[in-house]
Amino acid sequence: QVQLVESGGGLVQPGGSLRLSCEASGSDFSTYVMGWYRQAPGKQREFVADISGVGSTNYLYSVKSRFTISRDNAKNTVYLQMNSLKPEDTAVYYCKAIRKVNAFWGQGTQVTVSS
Repeated sequence: QVQLVESGGGLVQPGGSLRLSCEASGSDFSTYVMGWYRQAPGKQREFVADISGVGSTNYLYSVKSRFTISRDNAKNTVYLQMNSLKPEDTAVYYCKAIRKVNAFWGQGTQVTVSS
């Protein structure tokens, strides 16, 4: 069992930046693929980015030049650096841990991009 706690969300103006963090409990953090997903009001949850235990990354096309996912296996933490934020990035952002057939979700953190 893995418990995930996100932090770092908030209100930011268009063009601003935020860094989300997700800290995982339990052992073997480096064996999990860690991902960030988001869900905007009235929309389905969508993939944003993920990172393997050795640092291979994937991104949603619309965020690829603006967001960076990273991880610190010594701290059991994954990060999402979000730059040049747009109003359409407004959503609840969720952290996900995946290993084989098991997947665990955090409770989410709200990101609001508005002037």
